[in-house]
Amino acid sequence: MADRRTLKFDTLADAVRDAENLLVTGYDKVGNWDLAQCCGHLRHWLSYPLDGYPRSPLLFRPLFWVMRNTFAPRMFRKAITKGDAKAGMPTIPASVPTSGQDSAPAVAALRDAVERWQAHTGPLHPSPLFGRLSKDEWTAGHRMHAAHHLSFLVPKGG
Repeated sequence: MADRRTLKFDTLADAVRDAENLLVTGYDKVGNWDLAQCCGHLRHWLSYPLDGYPRSPLLFRPLFWVMRNTFAPRMFRKAITKGDAKAGMPTIPASVPTSGQDSAPAVAALRDAVERWQAHTGPLHPSPLFGRLSKDEWTAGHRMHAAHHLSFLVPKGG
């Protein structure tokens, strides 16, 4: 079995190029998600600051408020500085497509989402967990998020 890759993307376009390469060369999956799931998940998270987040379950709202107003922003900035997200962190279930879907449309949708993100000049919705972030902070987070998920897909022959 292949080992997880160590990735760091300087731009979101680099993440798209990596996904496109995985689509062409094929890959070994060393995590739980396939390429379509990774790209779909990343596309969702690129859209949330632009379009708004799914409504949090009622029981989680007080917890998110406490986290957002205490340690979560520091946790975000520490992760950005370190450049890696922990594996196994929970996510919004609706942001994870089902496995086995066609990867080509998912990669194209990720490319479109990155272009939309880069072109966006308006306000951003605050994160339910991290609060208000600048576009630069969000971009750094998106680059790290993409590197995290795509690191579990190892190009064939790589």
